[in-house]
Amino acid sequence: MHKKGIYERFFKRPFDFFVSFLALIILSPLMIAIAILVRIKLGHPVIFKQKRPGLNEKIFTLYKFRTMTDKKDESGELLPDSERLTKFGRFLRSTSIDELPGLINIIKGDMSIVGPRPLLVEYLDLYTVEQRKRHEVRPGLSGYAQVNGRNAITWEAKFKFDIAYVNNISFRHDVGIIIKTVLKVFKREGVSSSTHVTMEPFTGKQSG
Repeated sequence: MHKKGIYERFFKRPFDFFVSFLALIILSPLMIAIAILVRIKLGHPVIFKQKRPGLNEKIFTLYKFRTMTDKKDESGELLPDSERLTKFGRFLRSTSIDELPGLINIIKGDMSIVGPRPLLVEYLDLYTVEQRKRHEVRPGLSGYAQVNGRNAITWEAKFKFDIAYVNNISFRHDVGIIIKTVLKVFKREGVSSSTHVTMEPFTGKQSG
């Protein structure tokens, strides 16, 4: 277990709550407009919900705007992600607008503004001891890996950035990541990997 500094122990959570609550108020008109567009263009439900592991691997429900349709093939199976991800859905992802409902997760205490991104529950059994350290802190709306390549880097590199963040949490580092995140969003960098519309599934074969 990593040693918590003063910022992480006493100030990080209040900072997360205050900034997220303020952002939710300011961005609420945009979120309402996006919700209406999602309902019209992509269908119902507007909010995508999925179980993810959080602090100490406690499972919580992650909130995002949906970015895919529910189109199915002749046998009733969902089509591949690349065929269900529309132009509008790509826009939501590239601008990270789909992540805005995650502000609610931060206010609830499930997440932090900055931290390792919450991954799929089925990956829990695939992590090495070192990789599991990413769950010693709350997962983030953005993180050190996101400002260093997002989905365009390998899983191994992503985990190394996650662990580096866990071992070096500070207010200065968090603010720097937030600023870099805003710049990345405007540039729409690293949204997809070179072989997948988002990121290849983690198989547990990477070292760490």
